[in-house]
Amino acid sequence: MEKIDYLESQLAMYKRMQFGQKRERFEGDPDQTMLPFYAEPAKIEQQQEEIKEKTEYIRKRPNHKGRAKLPAHLPVEEIEIHPEGDLSQMLCIGKEITEELECEPAKFYIKRYIRYKYAAKDKSGVAIADLPERVIDKGIPGASLLAMILTAKYMDHLPLYRQKQIFSRENIQIPSSTIEGWTKQALEKLGLDYISTFY
Repeated sequence: MEKIDYLESQLAMYKRMQFGQKRERFEGDPDQTMLPFYAEPAKIEQQQEEIKEKTEYIRKRPNHKGRAKLPAHLPVEEIEIHPEGDLSQMLCIGKEITEELECEPAKFYIKRYIRYKYAAKDKSGVAIADLPERVIDKGIPGASLLAMILTAKYMDHLPLYRQKQIFSRENIQIPSSTIEGWTKQALEKLGLDYISTFY
């Protein structure tokens, strides 16, 4: 029954659109509830306030503070640049500071211990200072070099054969077996086990 009523109302609407006068063609169904296009002034004002608040919220941008500051603990190399020409008749009114983050590649150097020998005048003996304690006794790698090798291998996952290539670029030729031996002895000093993983 409801379906028949619905179809009849649809038919009546199409007839009005096809055959009715212009005014009737777009008139809605009198039984249909009208939308409230006319609202009270208080409601309109409230809606406008809500729209304004929403618009202001959308327009707000995050408070950008510019690029991140460079770490304060890094050493600073200052390079002063003055304008060219005669500045004797000019007064300095300020300066502009521009900062760059730079890197100095790992620097290899030789630490040479020179121990002087002293002989007693009565020829009773010879005195010489003791060497500082070393990680590998009678070995050539210093503590900082061994720390770099272990950090690169176990923290940065840089295999020993790649570290050997880094040494080669600096014209430091060290056999693979030697680097592996250094790594093993350094780990033993730290009380850790070593598994041979050169590659």
